[in-house]
Amino acid sequence: MPLGLALFPVLVLIVLLAADVIAFGEDSSYGANQIAMLLAAFVSGCIGMARGLKWNVISEAIAKSVSQTSEALLILLLIGALSGAWLVAGIIPAFIHYGLQIMEPGIFLFAACLICAVLSLATGSSWGTVGTVGVALIGIGTALGLNLGWVAGAIISGAYFGDKMSPLSDTTNIAPAVAGTDLFTHIRYMTYTTVPSLSIALIVFLIAGFGGGASDAPFNESFAQGYGEAVMNTFHIHAGLFIAPIAVIVLIARKVAAAPALFIGILLSVVTAIVFQPDVIRSVSGIAADQGSYALASFTASIQAMALDTAIVTGNALADELLTSRGMHGMLNTVWLILCAMVFGAVMQATGMLARITSAILHGVNTTFGLVARTTGTCLAFNILASDQYLAIVVPGNMLKDAYAKQGLAPENLSRTLEDTGTVTSVLIPWNTCGVAQSGILGISTWTYLPYCIFNLVSPLMTLVVAFVGFRIRKLPGNAS
Repeated sequence: MPLGLALFPVLVLIVLLAADVIAFGEDSSYGANQIAMLLAAFVSGCIGMARGLKWNVISEAIAKSVSQTSEALLILLLIGALSGAWLVAGIIPAFIHYGLQIMEPGIFLFAACLICAVLSLATGSSWGTVGTVGVALIGIGTALGLNLGWVAGAIISGAYFGDKMSPLSDTTNIAPAVAGTDLFTHIRYMTYTTVPSLSIALIVFLIAGFGGGASDAPFNESFAQGYGEAVMNTFHIHAGLFIAPIAVIVLIARKVAAAPALFIGILLSVVTAIVFQPDVIRSVSGIAADQGSYALASFTASIQAMALDTAIVTGNALADELLTSRGMHGMLNTVWLILCAMVFGAVMQATGMLARITSAILHGVNTTFGLVARTTGTCLAFNILASDQYLAIVVPGNMLKDAYAKQGLAPENLSRTLEDTGTVTSVLIPWNTCGVAQSGILGISTWTYLPYCIFNLVSPLMTLVVAFVGFRIRKLPGNAS
């Protein structure tokens, strides 16, 4: 197959995705991009069938591709339920409340990155972290008189650490599913590049915080106090609320499968809400004490929080903006996006187009470093050209996984590289859906925060350094050197 013909569906996709971003902005991932991927898949399928490929071959490839993501999609739905349960239980408000207590001007950037890292690790959502505590931190940074590029860079660096490392994250589940390894092997293998990258970022933020005049700026305590008072008046905040997240962490550490661990976390969070947050339960359910039993209110509020949109009203504008969740319903768009991305990848693979593009990309590559470098470049190119984080993981993953196997490299080498580049660089591209969304949420242009997203800039370089020196490059059984 001519290379130009193999690239044609990709070019169609790039044009459609670019048009989506122009027409719909940050809303392009809420339907427009899905249609673009299906149209590009249709173009690829038509070319394949015109060249003699049978539809049943394409159909079987789609079914196989989608089935590979079944567990990841289940986990995504459970993540949505968990976020809602954590909200009504007071767990997320407690995370934010205690995090704000440690804010000091000199360590603000360091603390902001660390808080966002912890919260995103706990929730698995960079978008959720930026859209909740990130918004609050931007306000505090403004009160401190800090350069907002630095503040946004610290927030995004921490948020995308959790997006990479949390077993609750969609990309953390998609990358190993595409590469052919399991979730926890993938996470453990990422620590060799991700922990050093975050450490470098934290050191840079600490130096910038003390050297950039932050320690001399006046701290507006009323900003944090307003949120804190609103939360304390609405929730019963205490250490006991962290039983559920600690239990999830312990289960994961003991290698319990992600879906059962999440389900247990959801149940514990619901119990936490029922026991410690009766006023919130009544408020969310809409069932006052004189209108129905507490058992009925608990059941109604729990289902509402896990499945549908939930908003906690405190009377404080900042708190009300932060204390919202869309539950399992909020994950459906991500599920839709992933399914469409997998369909596109499957059709491209069934028609032989991925194989043709891959052969061009890998021409002349005969070393581990060369393969990792080409993977890094391909992920970055898809983030720039295709404007979508999921495509930057799914398509290169499908294109290159056979090449890793041929070189005797374990699939976790591929899954780690996909995340080290595909996940973290998406937010640095102004026209990528992640870049558009985070810029809109924070009210700061992508070009303004890009130079200060230290973790996101260091991660791709770290994966290249590790490959170059040959550190922790795992081989397939029988290929160990």
